[in-house]
Amino acid sequence: MTDPPERPASRRPVLRPVEALRPQAAFAIDLLRWVALGLLVGVLAGGAAAVFLASLRWATETFDEHGGLLWFLPLAGLAIGLAYHYGGGRSVEGGNLILDEIHDPTDWVPRRMAPMILIGTITTHLFGGSAGREGTAIQMSGSLTDAASRLLRLGRDDRRIMLVTAIAGGFGAVFGVPLAGAVFALEVQSVGRLRYEALVPCLTASVTGDLVVEGLGIGHTLTPHLGQVDLSVGLLLKVALAGALFGLASVAFSIGDHWVKRAFGRWVAWPPARPLLGGAMVVALTLAVGNRLYNGLSEGLAEASLLGAHVPTWAFALKLLFTIVTLGSGFVGGEVTPLFVIGATLGATLAAPLGVPPELLAALGFVAVFAGASNTPLACTIMGVELFGAGAVPYFAVACVMSYVFSAHQGIYRTQRSSGPKVPGWQWARWSGGGTEGSAP
Repeated sequence: MTDPPERPASRRPVLRPVEALRPQAAFAIDLLRWVALGLLVGVLAGGAAAVFLASLRWATETFDEHGGLLWFLPLAGLAIGLAYHYGGGRSVEGGNLILDEIHDPTDWVPRRMAPMILIGTITTHLFGGSAGREGTAIQMSGSLTDAASRLLRLGRDDRRIMLVTAIAGGFGAVFGVPLAGAVFALEVQSVGRLRYEALVPCLTASVTGDLVVEGLGIGHTLTPHLGQVDLSVGLLLKVALAGALFGLASVAFSIGDHWVKRAFGRWVAWPPARPLLGGAMVVALTLAVGNRLYNGLSEGLAEASLLGAHVPTWAFALKLLFTIVTLGSGFVGGEVTPLFVIGATLGATLAAPLGVPPELLAALGFVAVFAGASNTPLACTIMGVELFGAGAVPYFAVACVMSYVFSAHQGIYRTQRSSGPKVPGWQWARWSGGGTEGSAP
C-alpha cells in the first residue's frame, strides 16, 4: 500500500510589490488629507484667536482706564440677552453645543455663533464682567470650522473629527499651549476616555493656530518658569493634599455655576432680563469689595500669586463668586481664565499653612483647578509644563490627578460624557449630582 501524495503546505499568496504597497499608499493619502484639513482648521482658529485676543486686550485696557464703564454693565447684559434671545438660535448653547455635535452630529453649528460670541465676550469685558476667553475661542473655531466642513461637503464622521480639531485649534491658539490644546480636545469629550482618531489633525491644528497667533504679533500672558524642583516625599504629600483642595474648589465652581443658571432660569422668566439683573449684582459686589480686582480677567491677581507676592486671603472665593454671577446670569465668555485665577490665588493662600513655596503652589493651582473643573488631568499636566517649564512635572501630575479625582463627576461642561467611575469601585456619579451627563458610546 502506497502512501498518499504529500499535500503542498498552504502558503500566503505572494503579493506583487505594487499590491503590497497599496494599503500604505492609501494610508499616506488619507494622512496627508487630514494634515491639510488640520492646517485649514489651525489657520481659521489662529486667525479668529488673534482677532479676539487683540480685541480683548483693547477691552481690558479701556475698562482699566475708564472704570465708570462698570455702571453700564447691566445695560450691556440686557443687550447681550436681547441679541441671544431673539437672534442667537442654537448659539445660546455655547460650547456645550460643540460637544453635543461631536457626540451626535445632527445639525450644523450656527455660523452666527462666531461673531456673536466675539462681540458678546468683548462687551462683557469692556464693562467689567468676570469671564474668560477659552469658551470664546472654541466657539469661534467650532463655528468657522463647521462652516468650512459644510463648504467641503464633509460627511458625518469627518465632520465630527473636524469639530474635535476645532477645539484643539482654538484652545492651543488662545493660550499658546499647542501640545495641551491637542490633548485637551481628545480628553474633554468623555471623562475617562481618550479618543485618538483625531490625533493627527488636532496636533496639526493646535500647533498651526499657535503659530498663526505668534506670526500676527499677538503675545500671550507671560508666566514664570519654576526651574528644577527636587523630588521629595514630604512635598509630594503636601501637593496631594493641595490637589484635593483644588478639586473641591472646582466642585464649588461647577455647582455654583449650574445653581446660579438654574436659579436665574426659575426666578427670571424673560431671558434678556437675567444678565440685566446679573450685571446689577456684579456692580453691587464690586462696590461691596471696594476695588475692581475681580472684574474682567483678573490676570493681575494670578501674576501676583505666581510671583509670590501678597494676594488677599479670600481672593479665590471672591473671584469664584464674581464669575458664577456673571456667567450664570447670561453673560458670555469662558470659564478657564477665571479658573486659572481661582487656582493660583488658592495656591497662594494654602502655601503658608502647608509650608510650600507660594510660587510653586500657585502654579500648581493655576492648572489643577481647571483640571478638576474640566476633567482633563493629562492636558492640564502638559499645560503646566508648557507654561511653567519641566522642572516640576511630578508635582503638576499629582496636583492635576488629585484635583480630577476629588472633583467627582462634576464639571463645567454639561454635555461632557462619562465613561465610568474615576476610581475603581467608587460610583461617585450616584451621589455627586454631577455636571457631566450620559455615557460614552
